[in-house]
Order: sequence, then structure tokens, then C-alpha cells
Amino acid sequence: MSLGELPFLQQLTLVLAAVVLFTSFALLEQARLVAAIHAFAWQGLLVAMVTAIVAASGGYPHLFFSAALTLGLKVLLIPWMLHRLVHRLQLDRHREPLRRPALITMAALALVIFSYWLVLPLVQQELLFTRNIVAVSLAVVLIGLLMMVIRAQAVVQVLGFMSIENGLFLAAVSATGGMPLVVELGVAFDVLVAMVLFGVFFFQISESIDSLDVDRLNSLTERAEEES
Repeated sequence: MSLGELPFLQQLTLVLAAVVLFTSFALLEQARLVAAIHAFAWQGLLVAMVTAIVAASGGYPHLFFSAALTLGLKVLLIPWMLHRLVHRLQLDRHREPLRRPALITMAALALVIFSYWLVLPLVQQELLFTRNIVAVSLAVVLIGLLMMVIRAQAVVQVLGFMSIENGLFLAAVSATGGMPLVVELGVAFDVLVAMVLFGVFFFQISESIDSLDVDRLNSLTERAEEES
């Protein structure tokens, strides 16, 4: 079966999943914190749209609630909280350009290729739709991990962590019809609590060393170890 032979809603889901992957690249390469928050909000909106389409095409009514929860949490509440956090920390104009953008982009593309290679055995079972969704979701997760590794700004690393959760949620919804509603509520609550804790943690760090640069935190830790 080719992609053109899939039902229309499944084709639409794959297109939206591809755009979700594109927003991962946008997140990875954004220099400004505010623009990165906007990219994350767009990614959350696309994940919510995919969830609603899967609910309509597969007959999973509980996923409509998951789509609304994703919309409220990842498109509205968390971006709003991040905007307030960035504003209070006076990071509205903060820029963190990539040091080697071409190399990092090539690494992200390599992760996408690796993701598709990893799910190739699914072709033997003629699970074309599932293969593509799982590959895209895995690529989103891996790019989120890459973002957490290469970025020095703590707020951007939180966005990478949230992007990883988006990738996992996309795979769970599209490939398996979603998790039980109680589990999804628990995950959403955990994400919200984590966001609040991150905010408190950032304020404490900012008041202590007047910076959220992870490299500076590492250098301070190494200096403290040398002095001890």
C-alpha cells in the first residue's frame, strides 16, 4: 500500500505530523527565547489537531477531551507561563545563536533518517501509516534530546523537554489510539507541575548568579569542587 492509497484522514494526519517535525527543527534553530516559545505553541496546536483527527477517524471519543486538554495546556497555559517567566527574568530580548548551525542541522537530519531506519521492520507487516507516525514521533523525541544537549539556556532546555513529551504523546495517540483518559490526565498534571517547579527553580538560580546559562552553572560547580 502506498501513501496515496491511505484514507484521507490518515493522509492528513501524516501531513500534520510532518509539520510537527518541522516545528522541532524550528525550535532547535531559534535564537530568541520568545520565538522558541511561539514555535512550541504551534507544535502543541498541531499535536492537538492530530489528536482530534485521530478521534474522528478512529472512533475514540475520549481523544476529543485529550485534544482540548492539549490545546489548553500546551498552546495556551504553558506558553503563557513561559512568557511571564521570560518577562520577569528580563530575557525578552535574549538571543542564543547556534554555534555551528550547519553541523547541528545535519545532526538533526541524521536523527530523522535513523528514526525511519529503526522502524523499517514495520514495513514487512504492511503498517505504512504506523511506521511513518512512529518514525516522525521518534525523530521529534530525538531532536528534543539534541536540543537539551546543545543549548546552554535553561529555558530553552525546558522547551526541549516539553517537545520530547509532544513526540511521545503524538506516537501514543496516532499509533495506538491514545492512552486511557486517567493516564492522560495524570501525564498532563505531571507536565503542569514540572512547569511550575521549573519556574521556581529558574527564579532561585537567577537570584543567586543572575544567569540561566547552564555552561556558567557548570563552571561554577567545577570551581567550587576545585576550591573544596
